[in-house]
This record gives sequence, structure tokens and C-alpha cells, in this order.
Amino acid sequence: MRDLADSIESVEQLATVWRAMVLDRDPRADVRDLPGIAVRWADCRFAFWNCLTLTDVGADAGLLKQRLNEAAEIMRSKSRPGFLWVFEDLLDDPARAALEEAAGEAGLAYAFPGTGMAGDLLPIPEPAHPELTFVRVTDDELLAAYADINSRAYGFPLEDGRDGLAGSSLWKSDVFAYLGLRDGVPVTCAATVEADGRLFVVLVATDPAWERRGYGEAVTRKALYEGARATGPTRATLHATAAGAPVYPRIGFRPNSPIGFYSLAD
Repeated sequence: MRDLADSIESVEQLATVWRAMVLDRDPRADVRDLPGIAVRWADCRFAFWNCLTLTDVGADAGLLKQRLNEAAEIMRSKSRPGFLWVFEDLLDDPARAALEEAAGEAGLAYAFPGTGMAGDLLPIPEPAHPELTFVRVTDDELLAAYADINSRAYGFPLEDGRDGLAGSSLWKSDVFAYLGLRDGVPVTCAATVEADGRLFVVLVATDPAWERRGYGEAVTRKALYEGARATGPTRATLHATAAGAPVYPRIGFRPNSPIGFYSLAD
């Protein structure tokens, strides 16, 4: 069992940052804190902005089953698909053992795994990569490039990523979003944003044609370096996909809770 305090922090950071991201996308979005469920749902084409999270600490199998059914009902009421995030360390042992079966009974399908991570690692040295130059996202053209890299990395249509970020003022001001350019072409991206005295890493991605060159680590270091220099936190948090999980410990992050992402079953 990992440190429960770090897992609780991980959930709270997600709820805080996603509140800002989703309301930036649509001020009328469904943003609510229900008993045991944080709703952060923009109902847009970018599926990551359509998010539910289970928030009970120490939930047993009965409570888990109730929450999964409630979450699935909320998801069915929406016009766009999204994900339920389940931080497994917040469940007691019998609930973790029952998760897969209970999710299926609620009409939910396992989509992919993730891992919460955090570390007292800031400040870090100013990063560099011999093949990249770094540019902060400050206009709509750069923001579209950032969205497109995420779409390619996660297998979304380009229009979906742009629907999540296009026109955002938050991403061009309060978010420290950086592109890594190779020969002037954007190939990787990462962003950080201050949240409750921590720096939260969000939407790290590398164009699949340019993976395994250290680009993702380099641009993440750049976003951390600039975000910490501007806002001052010494601790950072993030939620890693399976592809990104090996990268972040090299920067100083430590894993906490495994995360299961669930979508509505077909």
C-alpha cells in the first residue's frame, strides 16, 4: 500500500486543475462536487475534459458499486464520451479486488491505465536538448499546434484536440505551456500550472513519429523550470499514462496511486 496522503493529494490536484480547465473551455460546464464523485465535464469533443473522479477515501466494495453506478448514470446523460478516473489506492482491499467486476456490472469498460506521481523536486536546472528549441504557447497558432500533438499522441482526430484548447485564454496566460521544436516544427509539448501551492504537469505529448528521443522529458523539464521560476512551488504532481510513466522518475517524481480510466461500454 502506497502512502495514502500522496494518493489523496493526487485526487485533489486533479479536481482543482480540471475545474479550471473545464470552466475555461465552457463556463457553463458541469462542475460539481457530489458525495464521492467530482464532476468536471465540459461535454466537448476533447475527451480528457469530460471527467468524473471517485473521491471517497477507503471505499468498501458496497460503496464502490454504488459510486460506479452513479458515475455511469451521469456519463449516460452526456452527449460526448469521457472517462471515469478511479484512484485505486483510495479503495480498501476488497473493493480493489471487486473493481473490474463491479465496473462491468455498472456498464463501464476499462480503457487504459495511469499512475499518480508527485515529488519535492523543484527548482530544477534550466533544461536543454541538442535537437530542440523551446517556445512558450502565447497565441492561437501555437495553441493549435499543442492540441494537434496531443491528438496524434492519444489517437484523437485533430478536431477533437482543437475543440478542447482552441481560443483558450487560460492556456496562453496562466498555464506554462511549451512546445519543443525540431528544425522549426513542433514535435513535443508539456505544460504546468500552479494549483494549491504545487505545480501540476498537464497534457504532455510527443508526436508518435518522434518518440524515444528524450523529447518528452526535455519539454517537461522546461515547463517545470519555467513554471517554478514564475510561481515558486517546490513540489510538483502529475498523472502519467503507461507510455509516460518511465520518464518522470528520472526527473524526480515518485509513483503513488495506480489509476484506472473507464469509459461507457458499447
